[in-house]
Amino acid sequence: MSLGQLHYTSAPPGPDGSGFRFTALTPGLPQSVLREAEQLIGYEPPRNAPSRPSATELEAFPRAFSYSELSDGSRLLARTVYTGADYSGRWGNFHAHAVHLAPGRQLPDGALPVSAWESPGWAAATPEGGAPPALAALPPSTLLDPAGLIAFAASRAPWLAAVFTDLQRQAEDETAPQVVLVERDSADVARWVALASAALPREAAHRLTFTTYTRRPHLAGQRIVGVLPDDAHGLAGSGRRYRVHDCSAPPPAPVGPAPGPDGSEPAPWAVAAARIWSAGAFELFQHAHRLPGEPFTAGPPSALALCAGIDLPSSHRTAAALWACEHPAELDGQELDGLVQTLAAPRQEAAVPAAETAALAELFARVGANLRPETAAPLAARLLTSAVRSDEPVRPPDPGALTDEVARQLAAELGPELRAGIADPAGGFARPLRLLRVAGLLAVDCSDLVAPLAHRLAAALLADPAAYGGELHETLADRPDLHTALLRELDAAALAGPASVTVLLERAPVELESREPLPYLRMCGWKARGPAGGGGGDRNGELRAVLEAAGVSVFAHPPLLRVAFRLVWGSDTPTPEEARYVLAETGADVHRPAETWPFLVTAALNGRPGDPHADELAHELLAAFSRELRPHDRAALLLLEFARDLRAGGAGPGWVDRYLGLRRAAEPVNPTVLDHVCGRIARRLLTDPGAGRELDDLIRSRDADLCAAYERAAREDAIHSRLLREPRYFADRFVDWNAHPQAGGAWGKVRGALLDGVLRPAARALAAEDLAAVEAALAKRGARHAEDFRAWNRPGALSRLGLRFGGRDSRPGKASPRRRGSGSDSGYGSGSGSGSDDRYRDGGVR
Repeated sequence: MSLGQLHYTSAPPGPDGSGFRFTALTPGLPQSVLREAEQLIGYEPPRNAPSRPSATELEAFPRAFSYSELSDGSRLLARTVYTGADYSGRWGNFHAHAVHLAPGRQLPDGALPVSAWESPGWAAATPEGGAPPALAALPPSTLLDPAGLIAFAASRAPWLAAVFTDLQRQAEDETAPQVVLVERDSADVARWVALASAALPREAAHRLTFTTYTRRPHLAGQRIVGVLPDDAHGLAGSGRRYRVHDCSAPPPAPVGPAPGPDGSEPAPWAVAAARIWSAGAFELFQHAHRLPGEPFTAGPPSALALCAGIDLPSSHRTAAALWACEHPAELDGQELDGLVQTLAAPRQEAAVPAAETAALAELFARVGANLRPETAAPLAARLLTSAVRSDEPVRPPDPGALTDEVARQLAAELGPELRAGIADPAGGFARPLRLLRVAGLLAVDCSDLVAPLAHRLAAALLADPAAYGGELHETLADRPDLHTALLRELDAAALAGPASVTVLLERAPVELESREPLPYLRMCGWKARGPAGGGGGDRNGELRAVLEAAGVSVFAHPPLLRVAFRLVWGSDTPTPEEARYVLAETGADVHRPAETWPFLVTAALNGRPGDPHADELAHELLAAFSRELRPHDRAALLLLEFARDLRAGGAGPGWVDRYLGLRRAAEPVNPTVLDHVCGRIARRLLTDPGAGRELDDLIRSRDADLCAAYERAAREDAIHSRLLREPRYFADRFVDWNAHPQAGGAWGKVRGALLDGVLRPAARALAAEDLAAVEAALAKRGARHAEDFRAWNRPGALSRLGLRFGGRDSRPGKASPRRRGSGSDSGYGSGSGSGSDDRYRDGGVR
């Protein structure tokens, strides 16, 4: 590679003129390069410089060493020095020596531009001949020695991070402000460039343009501009274009990195680079450049700095730990040991940030097994200490990470804090669980705290099953005593509220394996995790399966039956059939201590009207729990039992009076019971040929529910079919429903509806011969009944009105109809004659 040379100074007249001009050029340099170079290599003495300096004073003049980018992408590396008087004796002369780098080219061997500061290759005067050959290289300077740079970095420590932050912004954004360095010596600006070039990623360092001295910073186009204090005036407040760092003034802060000129915090990478230079470990930069990671991330330089024992802020320690987690193979054993030892060292901070602790825990989990015990133990101790003293979750290390000595020391130091934290109910159970695991690692006895913690844990899980997480699962696996205590608490909770425990077991994978019986919990477990579909719709089968899951005899532990009932039926009620099955299978004796017999009573009272199992269950309950039943429930069950007797044909005379007496004792009566009993009475009245006296009692009772049930039963399809099929049955119903036309009350409302809504549609549907058969059947009951039927069935309004108002007997001057054997004028009495054709006197229309 060749470097074209340029020399520029004030020269005597010649072919190219006189005054300042290029006095020597390597052939082949483009004119465009020369025109731009002429603007970059000029020199103005300092403001306060002597006008006629001595040779010694000349040596003190600043040197303008610059690296500039030209418009064609090439670079110009130049050194300009003040030389005093020119050939004519006029003061103000300077000599510039520059080399040109073609676009995309670097110095030979990849040397950084700043390495040519005061290189022996720079000429102090124009060489003879006027056409110097291209240079093969520029020997590096001997003035930028490591020791000198380390000392300089230490002297500029307060500004390092802020300057590096601005240089990072420049590397990431071409529009970022220029960095102006105010120094009293241009050599110090060169040292600044050397510090930056070492710290920056290699590519960014080669692109970094600079000048160590200029009188006119406003005209400088380089990234780093060095000025003397007198030339920095007027730059303050131009933050959008310049970032001014005045290193000639006292440092901005006595301790720690200074903020940027605008008060912003230094970038993390810049802080790490500053710490490395301050520690004199600049060789780490070359290693950091080779490590994986995005440019300007704090992880690689922070990790290497910590490996070397250089202290860094918490955010850098976090970044280093996370980077090491992702790239553990990039550090050799010695470096990894150094990193862990530095991270584990005691800190001055009162509390270590949670992010750093979490990163250390992750690092320990990744590389802890590869560390020497004496290296791993301090970091494990620190993590355990953080787990105890931090409010944030910290994953404790494995038990084998501690040496016996460290474990004993930690147990003595942290034991009281562990016990206090485990016993503290505030803030949930996550922290006590972590502390309990730490106590187990350190062999701190907390056995007396396990049961109260399990109680709090069970309450929290029942309130929110989602609280069960991986940490809890791991803790229960690590602490069998806590697992056992929790299962005991859940078993007790299952006795009091099995539904909530079942929900918990459905949503949280609590391990139920235990040597203890825990019958209530096992039943909930079967319900929550049993076969899909449970008992396949067979709730009695499901009840059996739930009781079997308990593993304990229900006869030895009757409360199991109550819990099983709640698990199978929940807030529902067994059907009467299901309740009868349970009662038959378990017997009555177990239901008393289990307190489940009220479930059976409710099942009977809530049974569907007409269900024969309801009244059969009532009969069985009256026999089994006669002493336990409340009078109200007993009366209601007796009503159902009475319905059973009616259905079986075992009820004696006086149905309505029996019903009325039981109803008064059972008030308020469950509507389903009422519908059930009234329906049975009504159907019996409609189907029993000897129920005439009972119908009299119904009419006399004025019971609206019973009369309504009678009407509903009369409107059933079976009654309608029978009316069409049996003329005598039709005749009997006509006589019954035509009775007591002046009774009024509930029967008065029903009677007309039965005649008009039930009998009349049936009569219209009968053929002539069927109507004749009905009349014949009525004639056998008495001629008047047949006559009344013909009048009632004759088309027109008068026949209907006659029935409604009692026929001829209701006309003025005629006596009111009376019931045979009655001395009352009420229209109905208590005489006998049930089922007889002449049981009514003047009961119909003539």
